[in-house]
Amino acid sequence: MASRSAGGRGVGGGGGGGGGQAANAHRHKRAKLNTARNIPIQPADAALKDGELDLQAFVAAHEFEIKSLEQSMSTSKAVSTGRAFQMVPRGLRRRTASHNPKKVPRRLRARARREMAEDNTPTVESRRRKPRTVRARIRAETAKRLGILARRQRIRRRKLVEAARAEGEELPTQIRTVVGRLPRPKIRRNELNDPPKPTARFRRRQINKTWLPTHLWHAKRARMTEPKKPLWRFAIPLTPNEKIYRPTHRAQGERGTMVWDMSYVSTIGLYGNPVGIERVLRRVGLSQDSCWNDKGGKWKRGARTWSGLLSRGGNGQRRHVCPATVIWNPESPGSNPEQQATVQRQVYLRVHPSAFLELFNELLRWTKMETPRLYIEDLRFEIGAIDLTGPASTEALLATLAPHAAGHGLESAHAKLFESLQGLTNPAALPANSILHFSIQDPRLRYPPRKQVLPDDPDSQLALLQTMQSWPAEDGLEPSALFDRDARHRASCLPSQKSIDRRKGSMTAGRFLDVTKADPPIPVVLFSSRSASSIQSQGTWTLLAPWKCILPIWHSLVHVPLISGLNPRPGGLKETVQVAFERGQPWFPADYLATDAGADWELEQRCQRKTAWGRRPKSKRTEWMTVHLGAGRRGELGDGLSCDFEMLFGLPGPPKDENDKDGDAVDASVDGMNLDQEVPALGPVKGRTEPSGLKLLNQTPKATFDHLVASPSPMAPGIPNAILQVRICLVARGVVTTCARIYRLPSAPISAPTTSSAEVPATLPPAEGEGHVAALPHDLRSQWLARLPSHATHSAASKRPWEARHADPIYLQRERALAQSILRGPAPSAINPPPPNHGDIGGHPLVPDAKDLVGFVTSGSFCLANGRAVAIGSLALDKVLPDVRANSKEGRLCIVRNAGESVGWLARWEAV
Repeated sequence: MASRSAGGRGVGGGGGGGGGQAANAHRHKRAKLNTARNIPIQPADAALKDGELDLQAFVAAHEFEIKSLEQSMSTSKAVSTGRAFQMVPRGLRRRTASHNPKKVPRRLRARARREMAEDNTPTVESRRRKPRTVRARIRAETAKRLGILARRQRIRRRKLVEAARAEGEELPTQIRTVVGRLPRPKIRRNELNDPPKPTARFRRRQINKTWLPTHLWHAKRARMTEPKKPLWRFAIPLTPNEKIYRPTHRAQGERGTMVWDMSYVSTIGLYGNPVGIERVLRRVGLSQDSCWNDKGGKWKRGARTWSGLLSRGGNGQRRHVCPATVIWNPESPGSNPEQQATVQRQVYLRVHPSAFLELFNELLRWTKMETPRLYIEDLRFEIGAIDLTGPASTEALLATLAPHAAGHGLESAHAKLFESLQGLTNPAALPANSILHFSIQDPRLRYPPRKQVLPDDPDSQLALLQTMQSWPAEDGLEPSALFDRDARHRASCLPSQKSIDRRKGSMTAGRFLDVTKADPPIPVVLFSSRSASSIQSQGTWTLLAPWKCILPIWHSLVHVPLISGLNPRPGGLKETVQVAFERGQPWFPADYLATDAGADWELEQRCQRKTAWGRRPKSKRTEWMTVHLGAGRRGELGDGLSCDFEMLFGLPGPPKDENDKDGDAVDASVDGMNLDQEVPALGPVKGRTEPSGLKLLNQTPKATFDHLVASPSPMAPGIPNAILQVRICLVARGVVTTCARIYRLPSAPISAPTTSSAEVPATLPPAEGEGHVAALPHDLRSQWLARLPSHATHSAASKRPWEARHADPIYLQRERALAQSILRGPAPSAINPPPPNHGDIGGHPLVPDAKDLVGFVTSGSFCLANGRAVAIGSLALDKVLPDVRANSKEGRLCIVRNAGESVGWLARWEAV
C-alpha cells in the first residue's frame, strides 16, 4: 500500500501538471498536520504485571502519556503557526504578502529571513530589482553615471584640500564655500506670490502643483492625489494606507487623537489703518455688531478668533464665499487708544484654497478704495498649519511644543498658560475661539518626545478648572512674532539634522539638548475651535507656524507616546470629511452649493460619477428611465448623478461639452432621464461662456430662517433661488447617500384614482382639465406619519422629585390629559393605522410626486457616532417655509429617497 501510494504520487507529479503538484503538496501538508496532532499512547496492559497492577509500571505509563501530550501540543502549535509575513499588525495587513524582510516589524525580521532561507524564497529589494521598462532602465543607468561623477568630484576636492593644507595655503577658489543663511523670500504686495522653489531633485515633479511640507512623509504612508490631477494645485494626502475608518471614529471622540497637515489652507495678510481694515472686513461679511462693539473687544485685541462665512455683494444680493477664520495681531503693550487712527494693524484671514482666489480679488478690490491705502499679501507658502482633534490632542501638543524663553530668560504669559493646560481632554471646554501666541523650541532638540504624566491630585484639577474659568489670555498680550516677516525667516533657518545628531552624539543618552544661539525660536499661534452642532463633541486645535517649521513639528507630533498607549493617528482628506460628518458639520466645499467653490466641486463630482457610471456594463448600471416610483410613475427626477437644483428651480444647466468622449457612449441612457440639460464634463472648454445655474443659488443662514419662521408676515422672502442648509436624521431604518432626493410630506389628501392604470411620468404631472388624476393613495400623508416611532408619554420632567413635579401646573395638566386619554381608549388611528401600499414596491409607502420635491442630499451615510443614517443636504426655502410655519413639527419631517431607488425613508431635518 505504501509503495503503491508513493508510486502513484510519482506518476502524478512527474506528468508536469500543476494540479498534480498542488495536490501532492496538499496531501503532504495534511499528513504532516495529522502526524503532529496524533498523540502516542500505551496499551492498558502496560500497567499490569502478571495480571496485577504494578505501581511503577502504572506511573511510567502515565509519565509517557503526559510527555506525549506535551510534545503533541508543541508540535501541533509549531506546525500550524503562520509565517512572519502573516503576523503583522492588523493595520499593516495587505492583500498580498511581501517578500522583503524589511517590510515586517523589526521583531519579526530575523524570523522572516530564517523562513525565507529554509524555503529558498528569493529576497526582493527595490534598489536591486532589475528595471522592467526601457524608461526605468535609462533612469537607473543615468543615476549610476551621476553617482560615479559625484564620487570622482568628491575625491578630487579632497585631494585639493589635503594639498592646500599640507603647504599651508588657502583653499582654492573653486572649492571655497560661503556659509550663511538663505536669502529672505520676496513677498509681493497686492499680488500672488510664487510657491517655494523646490530642490533640483524634485523640481520636475512640482511643475503643476506644490508639495506640502510633509509630502515625503505622507507619500510613503498614504494615498496621494494623482500626479497629473492635483487638488487645488496641491499634492494632498487622501487617506492613509492602513484601514482607518473605525480607528478615526474612536480617535476623534473616545481616546487618542487625529492629526492633519492643513498647510494647504490659504492665509491672506491684511495690513494698514485699523479703521480702513474694519471697513474692508465689514464689506466681506463681518458686519455683525458683536464684532465691532464692546463684545468684540477681545477679538480686536488679538485674544480671540472669529470664525464664520464671508460674503461678497453683487446685483443687489450678497453671495457667500467660504468659511474663514480671522485673527488680529495683538497690540503692543501700553498702546494709546487715542492713536488708533495712526497705528498700523495686521490681520490674518485663513480660507479654503478652493475659494482663495475669489476672496483675494474681492479684498484687493476693496483695499484699493481705501485712503490711506491698505495692502494685502499672499502668505500661502509662508505659513503652514497642523490640526489636532480628540481627547489626547492637548496631551500631544504639550509633549511636542516646549516654550522658548525670551532674551531675558523668562517665558511669555501665553506660554505659561499653555503649560497649565495639562490634563485638558477637550479643547471645546475652553472659552470659545481661544487663542495663544508664543514661541517654541526646535522640536528636534527634544526628540523623541516623552509620555506626559497625567496629574491625579485634586489640586491640579482644581487649578485647571480655575484657569479655564478665568482664562487670563488678555494678561500680558504681546505682538505675535508670526506676523513678523523677519521672525518667520529666522525660524525657517534651522540647523541641519546632521548638526543636531552630532550634538546628540556628544551628550549622555536620554538627555535633551540645550537651546543655543544657533537654535532660533519658532513663532506659533495656537487656537481652538468647537462644533456649533453639539456642545459635547470634541474641539479642535489649530497650530500655525512658519512653512518650513511644519516638518520638524510633524515628526515629533506623530511619535508622541500617549497615556492611552497609542500614538497620534495621521489623517487625510477623507478623514477630514468623516470627522465633520460625524459631528454634524457641513464640509466645505461639498456641502456649500450656494458658493462658487461649492458649485465647482459639484460639477467635478458630476463628471466623476458620470465617468464611473459610463464604465460599468449595461447590466450593472442604473437605467434612469426605468426607475419605478410606484403608481405607474417611471423615470428618475432630474439627473440621477447630481444634486439637480437646476431642475428644481428651473435654472439653466451647464452647456454640453463638445469634447466629451464619454458622452456618446451613455447618451442613450442619459436621454432617458427627465433632464433639461445634459451632465457636463469639466475643465476649460472652448466656447463655454454661460455659467452653471448652480452659481445662481443663494444660501439662507439659520438665523435668517428662524426669523422668517417667527415672523408674523406670511409673505415669502424675496431672495431668488434661496436654499437652506439642513442636517437630516432618519427616524428609523434606511441609509441615504449623496444625490438622494428629499421630499416634503404631501400637504393635503390626494383624491382616489378614477382612471385606468396608465403610466404617469414622475417629473411630468398631468395638466389640469385633461381628466387625469394622479394614482397616489389619498391617505399617503397618514401612511408616512404612521411610521413615526412611538415615544414615551412622560417627558424628561417626570424624572424630577415627586413634590417638584406635582407643584408644577403644566405637569398636572399633562397628567389629567393622560388620564382622560386612557379612559377614552386609544384613538382609531392608533388601533388601525392606515394600511400601507400593497400594489407597488413591496408594501412600502410610495414617495410623493415631483411637486413635493424640495431638495437634495449633498453628503450622507451611516454615522457611527449616532448609530443611524444621517445626511447633510439643502432644501428650497420657498417650499419648506410655509409647512414649518403651519406646523413646526410635521413641517420638519421629510422623505428621503436615494437616486435610482424606489423606496423612501422618513427623516427629520433641522437647519444648520
